[in-house]
Amino acid sequence: MKQRPEKKKQAGFSLMELLVAMTIMMVLLGIVATLMSRSMSIRTRESRRTDALTSAQAALNVMSREISNAGFGIYKDDPRIANNGLIPEDSTENRIHFRTNITNSGYQSDPSSTTVLSTSDPGEDVTYFFDAATDSIVRYDPNATPTTSVIVNRISNVRFRYFNYVGDSSTPTISTTPTADTGRVQINVTVQMDPVVGQPDDQVSFTSEVTLRNSAYMLRQY
Repeated sequence: MKQRPEKKKQAGFSLMELLVAMTIMMVLLGIVATLMSRSMSIRTRESRRTDALTSAQAALNVMSREISNAGFGIYKDDPRIANNGLIPEDSTENRIHFRTNITNSGYQSDPSSTTVLSTSDPGEDVTYFFDAATDSIVRYDPNATPTTSVIVNRISNVRFRYFNYVGDSSTPTISTTPTADTGRVQINVTVQMDPVVGQPDDQVSFTSEVTLRNSAYMLRQY
C-alpha cells in the first residue's frame, strides 16, 4: 500500500510578529494623523489670514478714498490759501477728524469766526477712530443717519502718521498729530489673527499712504 504523504504544517504569525506589525502600523498612523492635523491647521490659518487681509484692505480703501478729499472746497483768508481740512485738535495717532466741502456750497472759510456752513452735509465732517472695546474702526459723521457706523471689525489697531511739508521743502517731518502743513497721511491697520492650534500667534498689517490733494504742498506742485 502506498503511504499518504504527510501534510505540511501551515506556519502562521507568531505573537511577537503580530505585536511588531501592529506597532509599525500605529507609528505610521500617528505620522499620517500628525501631518493631516498640521495641514488642517495651516489651511485654517491661511483662510483666516485671507479674511483678515480682505477686511483690512477694505477698511483702507474706504478711509483712503475719503481722507484724500480732505479740505476740498475749503480755504482760509483772502486771497485764498489751501486748507488740508484736518482738525488738529481732534486728530491723534488713533483718530483722524477731517472736513471737506463735497457739494461745494455755502461758505468756504470761516465768515467772521462763525461755523463753517460748507461742511454741514453728510460726508463732509468725518471722524475715523479705533474702538478697542469692539475691536472695530468706527466712522462718525454728525450729519449722516446713523451718525456712527462700523466700517470693519476684528481689527487690532489703526494708526495714523502725518507727513508735514513746511514751505517748499520736499522732505517732510512725521508726527502723530496733523498740522496746517500736513500733505500726506499714512494709515496702518493691524489685525491680530485668531489662535490656531499648532500654529504660532500672528499679526497681519496693511499700510497705505494718502496724499491730500488740497494741501498747500500739493497745490504748489501744479
